[in-house]
Amino acid sequence: MTSKKMLLNAFVMNCPGNQSPGLWRHPDDQSHRYTDLEQWIELAKTLEKAKFDAVFIADVLGHYDVYEGTKDAALRQAVQSPINDPLLIIPAMASVTEYLGFGVTASVTHENPYPFARRMSTLDHLTKGRVGWNIVTSYLKSASLNIGLKKQIKHDERYDIAEEYLEVCYKLWEGSWEDDAVVRDRERKMFVDPAKVHDIDHDGRYFHIPGAHLCEPSPQRTPVIYQAGLSPRGSAFAAKHAEGVYISAPVISIAKKYVNTIRKQAEHYGRKGDEIKIFSLFTPIVGKTQVEAEAKYKDYKNHISREGALSLFSGWTGIDLSQYDPDEHLQFIENDAMRSRVEIFTKADPDKQWTINEIAEFVGIGGIGPVVAGTPETIADEMEKWVNEAGVDGFNITYTVMPGSFEEFSELVIPVLQERGLVKKEYEQKTLRGHLFGFDQLANHHPGKQYSWKHLSTHRS
Repeated sequence: MTSKKMLLNAFVMNCPGNQSPGLWRHPDDQSHRYTDLEQWIELAKTLEKAKFDAVFIADVLGHYDVYEGTKDAALRQAVQSPINDPLLIIPAMASVTEYLGFGVTASVTHENPYPFARRMSTLDHLTKGRVGWNIVTSYLKSASLNIGLKKQIKHDERYDIAEEYLEVCYKLWEGSWEDDAVVRDRERKMFVDPAKVHDIDHDGRYFHIPGAHLCEPSPQRTPVIYQAGLSPRGSAFAAKHAEGVYISAPVISIAKKYVNTIRKQAEHYGRKGDEIKIFSLFTPIVGKTQVEAEAKYKDYKNHISREGALSLFSGWTGIDLSQYDPDEHLQFIENDAMRSRVEIFTKADPDKQWTINEIAEFVGIGGIGPVVAGTPETIADEMEKWVNEAGVDGFNITYTVMPGSFEEFSELVIPVLQERGLVKKEYEQKTLRGHLFGFDQLANHHPGKQYSWKHLSTHRS
């Protein structure tokens, strides 16, 4: 039995469907209200009442247009489309909560880090230190083309860009402004002491940013760093920088491999393996009885869109599954999309070969994570099993129907987890980093700290 408390994120997207293509058709689903700010406000209140650590907002910057070589299937089936900006709903949710954190997804490939750093500092101020950044390098070719690139940037080069992008952000967040730069001295007619605001003078391969950060230091300075790439290059990047890692794995054995790899790599970068909090995708389908839960699951499965599931998986992997016979086994193909998603269904489990039909049915509910239908006790048992056997620290809980899945989990499963001492009954910290680690700033040995103004002050003098 585990003695550590689980960390819980609610996993959502600002769109009609996240991980369960076709479920927007279910009569209980309200995800079409994604354009309604009131939906996000109601969700935030539900999650804070249940003591979730954060709401984790995924994002994509392009259409899923790999399947059949067109975006038509994705549009028909609302495959993460249409999709709105994830950042803009956060201030509204923060205004009705006091503790709930917000993990927001943003790409390093398609925007200059200078304006992005300001936007994240602004959110950290407005939320009083409750923001995290899920760093992605963007796997959709359509996103690259629509921001003006001639072709998609190669997989590993995207991580080269990410390294430098993060270096720029660290310099802006940690090094540009000293802690006491804002003096608000009416007598001296000085709001900011210019001597304590420093240009970063960054001149790199991808970015040339000479000036100072536009924002005064926010409560966390650097937002909590999340990362989700599980390719060899992605996991190395996560091991070096991430404070939280999001994984998607269908079974415990595969999840355990990823967990062990990331923790071992972290030690290579002078970090402790267990200081990275690892969250696994998890889809609970809750019933007051096992019969009720299984009936609900069967009902949900009747709403799966096979076309939508294949469109989603094709976009993730860059492989057009319409070219395969439904009973054909998927083979590993290396390209510039999400390599880890291909690996999970081709190489990660040597005892399982997946057909296209099996992938469509599996991905149709819950994406690539486990789906558990059962009583609150059954679901709590399975979550505890994943913590004990896979070594994860918590879960990205996703939904089948919005907002009902989160409401049922909060009402029925959370009390069982609390009764077992597996999740918190009350918040103890106010910042997102506080929820995860008990302190507000980057750990002193985190690589981002080498760019702090305190560290650099000796060189400036």
